[in-house]
Amino acid sequence: MSQTEKEPILSVVSPTSKPVPAVAVTKSNAQQVSTLGGFIAGGVAACMAVTFTNPIELIKTRMQLQGELAKKSKDAVLLYKNPLQAFGVIYKNEGIKGLQQGLVSGYYYQLCLNGSRIGFYEPSRYYLTKILAPSKVLENGTLKPSLSINVLAGFTSGAIGAALASPLFLIKTRMQSFNKSHTGTVGEQTYYKNTWDGISKIFNSEGVKGLYRGVDAAILRTGAGSAAQLPTYYLTKSYLLKHNLVEENSFMMNFISSVVAGLGVAIVMNPWDVVLTRMYNQKGDLYKGPIDCFKKTISIEGPMALYKGFWAQLFRIAPHTILTLLFMEQCMHQMVKIEKKLGYLK
Repeated sequence: MSQTEKEPILSVVSPTSKPVPAVAVTKSNAQQVSTLGGFIAGGVAACMAVTFTNPIELIKTRMQLQGELAKKSKDAVLLYKNPLQAFGVIYKNEGIKGLQQGLVSGYYYQLCLNGSRIGFYEPSRYYLTKILAPSKVLENGTLKPSLSINVLAGFTSGAIGAALASPLFLIKTRMQSFNKSHTGTVGEQTYYKNTWDGISKIFNSEGVKGLYRGVDAAILRTGAGSAAQLPTYYLTKSYLLKHNLVEENSFMMNFISSVVAGLGVAIVMNPWDVVLTRMYNQKGDLYKGPIDCFKKTISIEGPMALYKGFWAQLFRIAPHTILTLLFMEQCMHQMVKIEKKLGYLK
């Protein structure tokens, strides 16, 4: 670090006193780590989280496909009535293996998605601040908080991750919607032996275009979720510290921030998640695109259809967000230590 970077950033001057140096803002682990280090830390953290939350993701997927483009009827019999009942039905008919269907695809997906989403968030925030609000870049490279830039950076990093990971989410969705026991099915049924079998089959029959079916919906869904998640997480941390409600870098600080972020993501992302699930699960041309799917869902099933599977979504996204962000803090810390040992950081 240069001499100028070590000097105080600001000073408070009064007529009767000497200048009082302000405390320099230190960079967080996420700001110190390299883009590659952030990508790895984010991906590993998300994989650790999805190991626990994959069954809830599977339940949410099936609940969102249930009654697809069917007019509401009081006499309609629902296979899945709520997340807990759905868990019991799937466990009874398909066992633990059925509940963890698509887990390996989930690992690949999380590495690409959250590696990008978390790894590219700080670089995106830095360069967007430098371009749009250069006065907020301090002398030591730290940034003054800006909600609009944080949201834009979250959407940008999320969109990058969604585009890279789209084929993997496509395979995961189809694997999770497939019911091997055939005791009641929802949505279109497609069987793949594994992730690579799915990619091979889609590529051979539909080409690259088939693998990226629904990528526009994925960008909208993940961009919206990221725009809510990471800014909410960091803003909550700032609020808690500013009002001395928790100790810095404590478990409680990270936990409360993760809970608030998880709730925000569930509310913002669910409508686009319903659209994405249906876009990915279709094999034909049921929907021309995400907006067409959005319109058809509302016109036939009503506006609340966009919040199908919300409780399953909340039960999934809340623990997934909490676990991912808690694991992320530890992974980022370890990655900084590794990069310092390798000489990438001072």
